[in-house]
Amino acid sequence: MKPIDVFNGDADGICSLHQLRLHRPEPEARLVTGVKRDINLLARLQGCTDSRITVLDISLDRNRDDLLGLLTAGNTVFYADHHFSGAIPDSPLLEAHIDPSPHLCTSLIVDQLLAGAFRPWALIGAYGDNLDAVADPLAEASGFSADERSALREIGVLLNYNGYGATEADLHVHPAELFREVHGYRDPLLFQAVSPVLDLLRHGYAQDLTHADRLEPFRLLAGGRVFLLPEAGWARRVVGVIANRLASQTQDLAHAILLPNPDGSLLVSVRAPLQTSRGADTLCRQFATGGGRASAAGINCLPPQDLEAFLAAFAVQFSP
Repeated sequence: MKPIDVFNGDADGICSLHQLRLHRPEPEARLVTGVKRDINLLARLQGCTDSRITVLDISLDRNRDDLLGLLTAGNTVFYADHHFSGAIPDSPLLEAHIDPSPHLCTSLIVDQLLAGAFRPWALIGAYGDNLDAVADPLAEASGFSADERSALREIGVLLNYNGYGATEADLHVHPAELFREVHGYRDPLLFQAVSPVLDLLRHGYAQDLTHADRLEPFRLLAGGRVFLLPEAGWARRVVGVIANRLASQTQDLAHAILLPNPDGSLLVSVRAPLQTSRGADTLCRQFATGGGRASAAGINCLPPQDLEAFLAAFAVQFSP
């Protein structure tokens, strides 16, 4: 059977796949990925047969019809994820490991399956998903020093940063190429020290954040703050970084970051208060293109006429 690896183009997706392929190499696997918000990846496999498919860090609920089609065609599917799934199909061809706990990401689910064999990369995925409160004690218990934890966190943040953009043209590195670069390193600390690709992301990140540091709130609401970014490449790349930073800095508040799409709609990134880590997915699933997980979710295309309805729902969801 032909191997196909399907994964979210962010830190969690990349680090989940890296762990699995360190455990069981698949050098001839076809890589299917894209920008972080491109989660309907199984639609790219229409007509696929005789394949062994690994799916990581994309919502089963959003890919349900395509997944059912792949199973009906006789493909085998390994599926690991931490987003809302809905009912999991009952098929002998599907191996599903799905847990929407706000204290897990897909990298940590894979880490559990592999009994911590590649723990540093699982930690990187967790740091990239802004799960510092989970990653830090786990890293310390695993014997990593403060400097090493800082290095792992930097990798996670930079890999995650690279996944954000309206299209692949916004990204510094295509996620498939970034995975190939990461997969050349078993030791993440060596990767952090010498990878020219990571250095490229490091410089891009620093430059983009010079713009972000000047932002002021667009709206102050009960239980949270809303920020509106301009329509610019730097804004599309740091929308998730800004959301994570704000959530970490003010842990009792929820945050929403609004970014204009080329069609006039709004891209929305939501972070629940880190003190509770709940409610972001519930809020975003109220809107047609919304989804995500309890602590971090988003809406791909919010019509401008729905903005006030979103703000009202945000206030209700996160009101103290």
